Amino acid sequence: MQFIKPEVNINFIGKRKIAFFVSASLILICIISLIIHKGPRYGIDFAGGTLIQVKFESAVNIDDIKAGLKALDLDKSSVQLFGDIADNEFLIRTNRSVITSQGFANEVKQALKATTNINTEIRRVEMVGPQVGKDLREKALFAMFYSLLFITIYISGRFELKWVLSGVIAASLMTAVYISTMFHVSIPILMAVALVVTLFIFWILKLKYAMGAIVALIHDVTITVGIFSIFDKEFTLPIIAALLTIIGYSLNDTIIVFDRIRENLRKQHKNPLKIIINKSINETLNRTILTSATTLFVVIALFVLGGGIIHDFAFALIVGIAIGTYSSIFVASPILIAWQKK
Repeated sequence: MQFIKPEVNINFIGKRKIAFFVSASLILICIISLIIHKGPRYGIDFAGGTLIQVKFESAVNIDDIKAGLKALDLDKSSVQLFGDIADNEFLIRTNRSVITSQGFANEVKQALKATTNINTEIRRVEMVGPQVGKDLREKALFAMFYSLLFITIYISGRFELKWVLSGVIAASLMTAVYISTMFHVSIPILMAVALVVTLFIFWILKLKYAMGAIVALIHDVTITVGIFSIFDKEFTLPIIAALLTIIGYSLNDTIIVFDRIRENLRKQHKNPLKIIINKSINETLNRTILTSATTLFVVIALFVLGGGIIHDFAFALIVGIAIGTYSSIFVASPILIAWQKK
């Protein structure tokens, strides 16, 4: 299926400065939001605490729910509507790690029924201790960082035939990170420093394809996390799964463009690099749009019809796919031009 004519030649590279400005502005807004909110709004997976999902037979007042929770010494809990208003379902979150048992669920049920006079169904009770939440946060950061490092090995080996060099760099960085954790260094700061050092090493060693891919992936993850902060959405384990999915999706799109650039560099090496890169992007544009559109249709269906449980996961994928498609065209490929100037 081809709905974009082969002779189409959109000047993507000519708009790269505008695209860089847009990307820089988005990243700045996202970082400011994260600073204002002191990071993402962690769910109980990462922050620790107790989550209770309840369903009432008819409409209920939130103040009555809070009154029932106060009787259980859970008066500092937040109560949020879950799903459609007609469902009469609510999520109750507290930062206390309550020992959850069948007896606790019955206590909540009786307390809420006493203050609302409505039959209540306890649909879900989850508890995560604060230390477990901290460990999960750190492991999530490590998962994303290590995935980026392994991606660099693949990109450097495939496009620049530097398997050994990239492998040694990745192994050295992982060792340095592991040793640093033994000295109780803040994990977020450690990951940020490690990524900066990684990009600096790529620049010095001229691993241009790997650097372009990693810059694009950092761009995608930062904006997705920032948008979650802007919309004040919870950051949970499913969102980490969504971010790792976004990394894989964006990388696949970037590799397709890089492959075509490499082919055209061999065939048309006398042409300026800008023309070759722009031609390569246009030649893969049909495939990029088709892949992104069909994937988005599925994810939007999940977002609209999947229910509250999967809502945020689907939202992260929608944002990530859109940003990932944009970065493959306007971020990853133009990085190669910066090398020509260097």
